[in-house]
Amino acid sequence: MLRQSPASPLLSLPGAVPAEGPDEGVAGHYGDLFREQRTLADGSGFVDLSHRGVVTVTGDDRLSWLHLLLTQHVSELPVGHATESLILSANGHIEHALYLVDDGTTVWAHVEPGTQTELIAYLESMKFFYRVEVSDRTEEFAVVHLPAGSIAEVPDGAAVRETAHGRDVFLPRGELASFADAHGPAIGVLAHEALRVEAHRPRLGLETDHRTIPHELGWIGTAVHLQKGCYRGQETVARVHNLGKPPRRLVFLHLDGSEVHLPPHGTPIRLASDGPDGRQLGFITTSARHHELGPIALALVKRNVPLDATLLAGTTAAAQEAVVEP
Repeated sequence: MLRQSPASPLLSLPGAVPAEGPDEGVAGHYGDLFREQRTLADGSGFVDLSHRGVVTVTGDDRLSWLHLLLTQHVSELPVGHATESLILSANGHIEHALYLVDDGTTVWAHVEPGTQTELIAYLESMKFFYRVEVSDRTEEFAVVHLPAGSIAEVPDGAAVRETAHGRDVFLPRGELASFADAHGPAIGVLAHEALRVEAHRPRLGLETDHRTIPHELGWIGTAVHLQKGCYRGQETVARVHNLGKPPRRLVFLHLDGSEVHLPPHGTPIRLASDGPDGRQLGFITTSARHHELGPIALALVKRNVPLDATLLAGTTAAAQEAVVEP
């Protein structure tokens, strides 16, 4: 059962329009999607991601223990160094994605909305004799995102994940309103998603399904370390990396701008030459309207789809760019 985060108090800000789907509980936008995208791309404002789950791991063995469970090398993770990692099934399929930082005493992670309960249940089952404590901190802490280039000051004592795309701040939930007053304008998750699609960054539950392996999404290297020791699903990761190719690959799509509606998640992908009744070769994972590029999307398609082929997303023509090479 998915456990949702409390609805954000920033939904009461002027112009706030609630997000839908997996981002329910925060604002999709505040009245002007393209302006919000430009503001974010320029390094200003912040994004309310308080709907995401927050999990902490404390204890002397936290890093060595997580190292045994995660796809990433974290046994010697430096204090303040941001990383991301996955938890795989025994068959190598992606089950969880964690966005981590260690502050010296605690590993902080944010995860997809509602997935923290299942994640914690798995982690608890793997504790054995290790000196660790796993906690769901979602009701206490909220994640806010400051874009790359932001000069906003982070509150003292807050855990921060700093990456090339910006800073994720773990903020006491009761400080959201005052943070918005100090560091606005608030920017909706639709703008954040559009820039994520532009950057070709996958997201659990959108770019993944029940059989997705990391190679299909380009998560090898960023979330999967190929030279670390054993973890659940590692045999599949090593076999595909060394001996074969993944069955599918992530692509970036430029969609026909004359269409009024964006193709939603799950929209079938076919060759344009085969028409809308042709054989399905994949599906749309995320689509967005970008302030410069127009309508864009990410999609998961069969590996052997020709790189130069024009595709159809439902009935919308789409030109592809490779994210994962065939």
